[in-house]
Amino acid sequence: MRLAAEQAGISSDKLSVALEPEAASLYCRHPPVLCDGPSGIFTFQTGKKYLVLDAGGGTIDITVHEVCAGGNLKEIHRASGGDWGGTKIDGAFINFLEHIAGNTAMQRFKDETMEDYLELLRDFEIKKRDIDVASKTKVTIKVPSSLFDLVQEMTQLSIRDKLASSSYGKQVSLTGNKVRLDADVMRSFFSATLTQIITHTSDLLEKPDCIGVEAIMMVGGFSESKLLQEIFKMTFTQLKIIVPPEAGLAVLKGAVIYGHCPTAITERISKYTYGVASRVDFNEKIHPMSKRSVSEDGSIQCVNIFAIIVREGDKLVVGGAHKEKSFTVPSECKKSVVVSIFSSRDRNVKFITDLGCKPVGTLEVPLAGRGTDRLVTVRMLFGGTEIIVECVEEATNRIRRLNIDFLT
Repeated sequence: MRLAAEQAGISSDKLSVALEPEAASLYCRHPPVLCDGPSGIFTFQTGKKYLVLDAGGGTIDITVHEVCAGGNLKEIHRASGGDWGGTKIDGAFINFLEHIAGNTAMQRFKDETMEDYLELLRDFEIKKRDIDVASKTKVTIKVPSSLFDLVQEMTQLSIRDKLASSSYGKQVSLTGNKVRLDADVMRSFFSATLTQIITHTSDLLEKPDCIGVEAIMMVGGFSESKLLQEIFKMTFTQLKIIVPPEAGLAVLKGAVIYGHCPTAITERISKYTYGVASRVDFNEKIHPMSKRSVSEDGSIQCVNIFAIIVREGDKLVVGGAHKEKSFTVPSECKKSVVVSIFSSRDRNVKFITDLGCKPVGTLEVPLAGRGTDRLVTVRMLFGGTEIIVECVEEATNRIRRLNIDFLT
C-alpha cells in the first residue's frame, strides 16, 4: 500500500497507514456520529471492551478494543478472521445458476457478455442486502436474456426446461426473464458463510482477553445485510449489536479521523513474532547438526538462530515503548555488520529457516575499531501502525533506521 501510494505521487512523509478495524472504531466513537445514544459505544466508559466486526466484500476482520482514559483506545486482541465476506454469497448464487444453466454456459456468459454478468451481480447485491430471517416473500432477480440465449444454443433446452428438471424445480420459478426464488433458497446462499463468521466470533469471545466484551460493532459493506445483523442479534443476545449509519463508509471516514489523531490508539497487539538472524555457541544437546558452523576464529557456532525481539501476541504500547536486544560482532576485522530482520507466526520460533519465517528487511551497520566484543543493539519502536527498526553501534552511538511493514 505504501509503495503504491508513493508511486502515485504521495510523499512518504505525508502518508499514514490506518488499520481498518481501528478506523471503524474511531469513526463510531467520534461525537458527531449519529449511532451514538443509550446503546452507542461513544457512551462506553474507561475499561469497557467491545468487538469490531469489519465485514467487507472479500474478508471478515475481527478485533477487540478497550476504552482507555481520555477516550483513547487500545487493542486487546489482534485482528483475525477469514475470507468469509460478501463475495462468498455471490459465489453461492453463481453456483446455483451453474447448477441450472451448466458450468460451461455460465463461463461463456461471463467471458462473452461481461456487462450483463456484472448487471446480474448488481441486482443480486441489492436483493441480498434486503433478505432477512423471517421473510416469506419470494426474491425476484432479473436475468439477462443473453444467458437464456446461450443455454438454448448450447443445450437445445430452455432454462425453464432445465430448471424444471433440477432439484430447485419446486422452489424456483421463471416469469419472463426474471427468476423467482423462495426466501429459503436465498437464505441458503448465506448458510456456510454465516456459520463460519458466528463460529469464529464465538470462539474469540471465549478467549481470556475478551472476557467482559459488552458490544459488537458491525462495519463494512456486508454489515449492511439485514440477515447478518439479525443472526448476530439472535446469537449474541447478551451483547449490544451496533451498526452505524452507512456502515460501508465507516472505515473510510474513520481513516480520516485517524489521520488527524494518530495517537488515539494507545496500544496494539503484535500480529507476528519479530527478530533478527543471529548465531550462538553450538550445543550438541540442543542444536541440530545442520546448524553447526565453524567461524573464522575456529569457534563452533549454531547459525540461523531466530533471536526474538517481539513475540506474536505481545502488547505494543504506542509512543516511547520499545523492545531491544544486543549482539556482539562475530568477526574481529569487520567494518560493518548486516542485521537481517525476520517475522513468523510462531511465538516460540527457533530458526530463521523454520516453516513460515520470512525476511522483512535488512540494515547495514558501520562498525568502529576492531575485536569481537563490539556491541550492536537492535531496537523495535512502536509509534503507529508500522514498525521502525533501529540499529545502534554502541561504541559510536551511530543509528541506522528501517521501516518494517507492520501490516504483513
